[in-house]
Amino acid sequence: MPQEMNKGTTPEATPEAVKVGQLLAALGQRVTTAESCTGGGIAQALTAVPGSSGWFDLGLVTYSNQAKQRYLNVAADTLARFGAVSEATVREMALGALLAGDADFSMVSSGIAGPDGGTADKPVGTVWLAWGMREGDQMHCEAQLYHFSGDRMAVQRASVHTALALSLIH
Repeated sequence: MPQEMNKGTTPEATPEAVKVGQLLAALGQRVTTAESCTGGGIAQALTAVPGSSGWFDLGLVTYSNQAKQRYLNVAADTLARFGAVSEATVREMALGALLAGDADFSMVSSGIAGPDGGTADKPVGTVWLAWGMREGDQMHCEAQLYHFSGDRMAVQRASVHTALALSLIH
């Protein structure tokens, strides 16, 4: 979940973000985020954790298709064939994020938070999340489709919460 504001000024670290940070610190690894529908919410949650400068590398908000192509090397053909909200796109985003940053792990979101933008095939609340991993010179990723309910903020909160919670098992 996104952070509640502490005295209106500083986001509080969520338990999931703290656990991610502890795991990364223990492994001596760094994380990069590449976000679309969450608009930087994953990066904000992670950097709310004290000491995150030791394991957080880079956060990119690549909202437009052009930004996904330029900064994450998502292929124009992938976007044309499958759309920004697709497994193919988040997989390319996850690998591109690993290359864009100096990280061992990436967390990625792309979805339709609403209230507009949904279609019959991809209704509001459709979100793809992906986690990229670098092991030596090998990179791989896992992606998962979710359907969250609620308004725009609820979809974004659920996406951030799920990305953080499930990163612990990837």
